[in-house]
Amino acid sequence: MKATDSLYRRLILWLLLPLLGLGALMLMQAYRSAHDAADRAFDRLLEAASLAIAEQVKWQDKQLWLDLPPAALEMLATDAEERVFYALYDNHGRFITGNADLPAVPGGADTLRFADTHWHGMTLRVGVRPARLDSWSQRERFEVRVAHTREGRDQLTWSLFTGSAGRIALMALLAIAVVLLAIRIALAPLTRLRRAIRHRDPRTLAPLDLPLPRELAELRETLNELLARMRRVRANQERFIGDASHQLRTPLAGLSARAELALRQPDPASWRSALETIQASSARTARLAVQLLSLTRLNNPEATPVTSMLDLVAVARNATRDAFAACHRAGIALELDAPDDAIPLTGIDWQLEEALNNLIDNARRYGARHITVRVQAAPPRLQVEDDGPGIPTERRRLMLRPFHRGAETGEGSGLGLAIVDSIARGHGARLTLDEGRHGPGLCVSMTFQGDRA
Repeated sequence: MKATDSLYRRLILWLLLPLLGLGALMLMQAYRSAHDAADRAFDRLLEAASLAIAEQVKWQDKQLWLDLPPAALEMLATDAEERVFYALYDNHGRFITGNADLPAVPGGADTLRFADTHWHGMTLRVGVRPARLDSWSQRERFEVRVAHTREGRDQLTWSLFTGSAGRIALMALLAIAVVLLAIRIALAPLTRLRRAIRHRDPRTLAPLDLPLPRELAELRETLNELLARMRRVRANQERFIGDASHQLRTPLAGLSARAELALRQPDPASWRSALETIQASSARTARLAVQLLSLTRLNNPEATPVTSMLDLVAVARNATRDAFAACHRAGIALELDAPDDAIPLTGIDWQLEEALNNLIDNARRYGARHITVRVQAAPPRLQVEDDGPGIPTERRRLMLRPFHRGAETGEGSGLGLAIVDSIARGHGARLTLDEGRHGPGLCVSMTFQGDRA
């Protein structure tokens, strides 16, 4: 839809166009009615003139004879100055007398009939009256034909039509005014809703409380549901920002305090110990910052990375290779259990690798001595299993929240499983936390839909 389009304009078009069409039909009907009325009025004059002429037909000298009265044709004369014609015919259709040899009109032989006809370049209205002499000695049949041009009829038709058209135009204007007023009144609640939204403080997410008709009330409730979701999102963001600032403030304060303490020591050996502590703390802080950025990017609704066809086995190999050195230095056995054949899947490879890296890093930081990265084909699944202390069943859901750690003694930040959960939801996968296969430990599984390949 174009930006310049409006509901008000569309309603006007959809309501006024049928009204205009109906008005056109009414005008056509008015013209047809005016035409028929003019024909009926002038046909009565033709009927009267033909009757006056027929009454003057006599039988004289063994033939029909007509003494035309002036009034017979004067009654057909109007201000339009039509041309008037008459003719008398015998029983055999022979012309007897008249000022024009008029054409015959089809129809019953004993009935008065009228018809329009073209004659010598003129359009005539012809009236034919069959009659016979009413004498005791002669009952000869004859036919009187009277005709005139249509100027008077057309003038009367136009006069009647203009009167009807004026009334129709007045009713049309009244109908248009009523329609415009009705549309404006009907759209007034929508205008109130628009103004209420426009004049709201952009910082408030309070629900709209505005009396509206049923159709707009549904829109208001939909907007209130959207505002409620935005309130929850903002609350989550504020909580996340608060937790993130707290998590970053603590190690940064520790770094500052350790550096200040080291500066007070004259012994270079103390400086080395402080630097080692500062280096370890800064590494943890840097990792925390990276995880915060990852979680923010994953939870950003505007970020829509492009998916592609990938191989889950290749993703698991890359993640295992990246984490092998850190696990080896910590004395942890890292193992990959994957089939030789590729397992195709539509997804984002760097996100899945980051999910595996976070799971491996969590297991390493929370006391695991043996970590297994497992890939399965039916259905497509990624697993990371360790032999660490595991997570109690009642706390597994809580572990998916940001900054919630399973043990206070670990070095983690509480963001690893939250990042994995966001990546799993972005891939339409089901994330489950179970016990290890061989006793204590944790087995985290991401199970993908089978038709994503």
